[in-house]
Amino acid sequence: MMAALLLTVSQGIQAQHVTRAVAHRGYWTCEGSAQNSLTSLQKAYEAGCWGSELDIWLTADGQLVVNHDAHTLDGLDIEKTDSKQLLESKLKNGETLPSLEAYLDAGKSLTPMMLVLELKTQSTPERNIELARKVVDMVKDKGMEDQVEYIAFSNQVGTELIRLAPEAQVAYLNGDKTPAELKELGYTGLDYAHKVLKKNSHWIDEAHKLGLTVNVWTVNKAEDLQYFIDHKADYITTNEPALLLDMLKKK
Repeated sequence: MMAALLLTVSQGIQAQHVTRAVAHRGYWTCEGSAQNSLTSLQKAYEAGCWGSELDIWLTADGQLVVNHDAHTLDGLDIEKTDSKQLLESKLKNGETLPSLEAYLDAGKSLTPMMLVLELKTQSTPERNIELARKVVDMVKDKGMEDQVEYIAFSNQVGTELIRLAPEAQVAYLNGDKTPAELKELGYTGLDYAHKVLKKNSHWIDEAHKLGLTVNVWTVNKAEDLQYFIDHKADYITTNEPALLLDMLKKK
């Protein structure tokens, strides 16, 4: 009797599993948008994404800006350039490169959409620590602790985020640690490339058994999206959020 009850409860939990869509660098593959632009953030919200991912760098004068690459489109090295000059740099849609403060201010009004903050690995350990501290401080100053999650390729950055914000959701991106190793380090989730998780598909179940969340990036083809929906990834980060959202509606 008890075994049958537990089986029923387990099946109910499995049936309720929901995969959520995260727009990679915002929803930038639509008209008028650009990667990590304020428009891409707004478009992700309008599309109905659970979250929108963005990338954060520390400038030469210690400010925080949003951009994916280490250099701007006009060739400025972000870590070696002051914020005043960087914030005049143009994105592909004509917008200027945004500060993190501007991005957070724009995102704050877009609840319940989450902001997934990727802290880019800096050129020195000292800058990694400074980046983590300044990002966490800004999130706290804005009162947005419940609207952000953190991700990082650098374990130094990740563990510093865990130390600074022990209640936050922090996931590791690099793909070189097992779920058990991440749990031991204090991470709340793994966020691995789709090739890594296809090669180690057992990590999804292992992570869930340890209470870790599973995100997978960057998944754009329908067959790959379906694979991770079927394997119960908690989040899928994609450049094609409209396609993913349409597939999730049909699930």
